[in-house]
Amino acid sequence: MSEPTPATIYLVATPIGNLADISLRALETLRQVDVVAAEDTRKTGRLLQHHGLKKPLISFYEHNQERALEQIVGLVKAGQSVACVTTAGTPGIADPGFVVVRRAIEEGLPLTMIPGPAAFVMALVLSGLPTHSFTFRGFTPRKAAARQRFYEADRGSPYTLIYYESPHRLAASLRDALAVFGDRRAALANDLTKLYEDVARGSLSELLAQVDEQGARGEYILVIAGAEAE
Repeated sequence: MSEPTPATIYLVATPIGNLADISLRALETLRQVDVVAAEDTRKTGRLLQHHGLKKPLISFYEHNQERALEQIVGLVKAGQSVACVTTAGTPGIADPGFVVVRRAIEEGLPLTMIPGPAAFVMALVLSGLPTHSFTFRGFTPRKAAARQRFYEADRGSPYTLIYYESPHRLAASLRDALAVFGDRRAALANDLTKLYEDVARGSLSELLAQVDEQGARGEYILVIAGAEAE
């Protein structure tokens, strides 16, 4: 396998759970680059260690993205190659990776991507809901009123809807979804590719009852049928 071109930004997709779910090309790229810019340096460090790799890591996440972006651009202009990775999955999907792409294009810097896992795609496929047309909306707003407006914008959409949600907001978010969409068919995916992977399927009211009874742990992906699917 050939070495990556020097002075390039690589967006490298990493496993969403199971550390074995990484491509040979991704491993080779991580082996060859000079620096890895990571949303979570601890988790990325464990991934690299698991695969016998050791690289300089710089932190690149939502709250330091402006400073970190300048550092990444400076490294590439100085002739170094940088791999950008998210906490899990594909960079640029619900993380600050998109600003790297935008800045690289503006600066005319070499940019490419090593494709791989994306949690929302796996959740969609396993949901049993239509996959030919869908809308991925990322994380819902933290506050209830904003979240309800967020859902309201999608109420008439005919496409399967996909949202990321945190465990401590999951029950409230399901209640808001039920109020806005009615009792549509839905699926709730959790711990995908991990030991306790689970995909619950049913109506929104059934999923809410399950969460109220069992609680919630980990990050969730909520998939809801579109308006025309009912």
